[in-house]
Amino acid sequence: MSPIVKKVTQLVSGIIFLYGIYIILHGHLTPGGGFAGGAILAGSFILLVLAFGSDVLRLRTKEEGSSLTESLAILAFVLMATMAMLLGTKIFFSNFLPKGHIGELISAGVIPLYNIAVGIEVAAALFTIFLALVIYKEEITK
Repeated sequence: MSPIVKKVTQLVSGIIFLYGIYIILHGHLTPGGGFAGGAILAGSFILLVLAFGSDVLRLRTKEEGSSLTESLAILAFVLMATMAMLLGTKIFFSNFLPKGHIGELISAGVIPLYNIAVGIEVAAALFTIFLALVIYKEEITK
């Protein structure tokens, strides 16, 4: 790719990444949430791989890293869900954080934390799938 495409991709992928973070963090106030924001985050990483090529990133280690990130996000999600039971509410996925005022960013208890965990998991899963397909294509062409 040309230097112009690479520079524009750097700028655009940063904006796309920030938009994905916004969608994840405001998922309890607006349409969106963990899945939609995670898909947007994965799109920003995929755009970088497409612009800069797979040789620069050493994809085998990146695929293992994204798989580990995906597993850790699922573990965090399950730990938050069971934490409610351990704190005395005796209900799986129960809210154990204080609620704020309606319409504020911190107004939904544990829902934003669940959105963050789901967003990280979805972004890592989609990016892992993309990297696996790129690695498979490279091995076929060799």
